[in-house]
Amino acid sequence: MFSRFSRRLLVAAALLAMAAWTHDALAADVPLSLAEAQRLAVARSRQLAAQDAAADASHDLAVAARQLPDPVLKIGVDNLPVTGAGRYSLGDDFMTMRRVGVMQEFTRADKRRLRAERFEREADKAAAEKDRLTAAIERGTAAAWLDRYYAEAMAAVLAEQRAQAKLAVEAAQGAYRGGRGPEADILAARAALGMIDDRGSELDRKLRIATVRLERWVGAAARQPLGGKPDIDKLRFDLSALDSAGLGAHLAHHPEIAVLGKQEEIARTDAELAKADEKADWSVEVDYLRRGPRFADMVSVGVSVPLQWNRRNRQDRALAAKLAAVDQAQDEREEMLRQHVADTRALIDEWQNDRERRRRYEDELIPLAVARSAAVLAAYRGGKSGIGDVLAARRDEIDLRLQALQLEAAAAQLWEQLDFLFPSTRSVPQAGSGERP
Repeated sequence: MFSRFSRRLLVAAALLAMAAWTHDALAADVPLSLAEAQRLAVARSRQLAAQDAAADASHDLAVAARQLPDPVLKIGVDNLPVTGAGRYSLGDDFMTMRRVGVMQEFTRADKRRLRAERFEREADKAAAEKDRLTAAIERGTAAAWLDRYYAEAMAAVLAEQRAQAKLAVEAAQGAYRGGRGPEADILAARAALGMIDDRGSELDRKLRIATVRLERWVGAAARQPLGGKPDIDKLRFDLSALDSAGLGAHLAHHPEIAVLGKQEEIARTDAELAKADEKADWSVEVDYLRRGPRFADMVSVGVSVPLQWNRRNRQDRALAAKLAAVDQAQDEREEMLRQHVADTRALIDEWQNDRERRRRYEDELIPLAVARSAAVLAAYRGGKSGIGDVLAARRDEIDLRLQALQLEAAAAQLWEQLDFLFPSTRSVPQAGSGERP
């Protein structure tokens, strides 16, 4: 009985292991698109979960702030004699009383409302922080994904050129053996091949680093092959509508600006609360006083009111400080908006310039380099040029191809900074639309 059960358990474990291995193997073959990488990065982030917890905490504190303070239970002994014949007696002296009472502070309703609103504004700020972090995570993931994509693209160009360089070495060796070329051509071809291998080693290093950086965001999925390149020539917002004023209106909803806007709302609520504090809260106390058996019990009722005798240096100063904090928050928000407008305009100009230069490489410079390489190679085969000319032409072609990829990579990095100014899960407000993300 035991052996049969053991065999079944081993078979089940083997099937589970095989299923897990099959799942991992299939997952490893699935291309990792940029959108999927960003989704994984957002799902794995603990920063976003922390902001959710902060928002939940603020909502709970808002509910608590709407309530009256807890009543205070007061227990004591009044007028206990400590000298004479009746010292420490609770019932001999008519003034000795055992007291039990309750005191309740009645905080004004507007103060409780404002305190609750302040915590709600804190929750709104946590939500804005979550949007800011989401956009930052998506930008960081896109930067790492694009780094790996273009490192692989450059490695592919070098691999193609290495194959051509290897053929050049073989051609130089054949020419030397046939008496048609000097041994120096072989050495030059091998040196060119070595230079390509050296550049390949540097690209391998960059590829490993890019994979590690991508793994920081998406975990083990960073080892999967990458999917197709996103369209880096198109943004989620309309550039034609973004003049200086339009760009400012567009960026007024930027997550970092939104965080400062929520901070400004908190400061305004603090100022309203400081204004409400100019009206003091009252406390009511009710006590039952029990005396000795020969004396009657008593009840005391009292009201406590703070005396704001130095309002000019206390309440007024506190209100002035809160109003100054409002001005500070507003100025910081406007200054950050100006900075974002300037930075974004610079990014747009640089992105457009890199795209224009990349098109020039693709449409003019690279075709000319390819045609020159073909012409020099044909001349070499016809005995009209040396291997040095072929190698120089190939080297120039490699350099142009890599420069074009570097320009495209730079444009792609600028694209991700522009396209993910806002989280991909939120609609992008268009200039002048008044839409809030």
